[in-house]
Amino acid sequence: MTKLPSSEDRAPAAPGRFRAAWRSAHRPVPGVSRRNRLLAHAVPFTVLPAGLWRLPAAFDTGIGIGERSYIVFLSLFSEAVAFTAIGLVARWGEVVPSWVPVLRGRRIPPAAVLVPAALGATALTLLWTVLSLATEIMGTTIRGDTLPADFPSETGGWTAVSYYVCYAPLVLWGPLLAVLTVAYGRRRRREDPCAPALTPVVRESA
Repeated sequence: MTKLPSSEDRAPAAPGRFRAAWRSAHRPVPGVSRRNRLLAHAVPFTVLPAGLWRLPAAFDTGIGIGERSYIVFLSLFSEAVAFTAIGLVARWGEVVPSWVPVLRGRRIPPAAVLVPAALGATALTLLWTVLSLATEIMGTTIRGDTLPADFPSETGGWTAVSYYVCYAPLVLWGPLLAVLTVAYGRRRRREDPCAPALTPVVRESA
């Protein structure tokens, strides 16, 4: 008589498979220090408070659907961009993930990661670390205009407090990304200095 498979013999539930795949994809590659791993995972949290702070404005009755969509899109897009910092310490920042057609399993050229990461770190540092701090100190906009009276930092009270608390972490976004970019470049140069672009990676046996 054939034995029916027990619950222990069955394949893991979908949530369990997803969780395992997620952990595997975001597991740091060999050579990544604990400090850089923590910095990479901290980057999305430097952006999250500002995104959450903006979202209530999307439900303001005084704005149109276009503005609502823009606020939601900006918050989600910013968080997605910040999340890519984890690729600087994880395997999917060095090898194309298996779900990508045609290129799956191929090694990513270091320049394909370093160039956009370096440009992003530079732009974010100039925007949030330099310009934002300078304009806040001078009480002007980036264009040099005087801040309007209804600007969050000018209204005072809890509105100003929540604004500063949620937007202050953005000052760290660019510098943290710069640190991770430099570490990524050094690691790739040290581990694979002569690898050609998009070469297949031999899978390790289980």
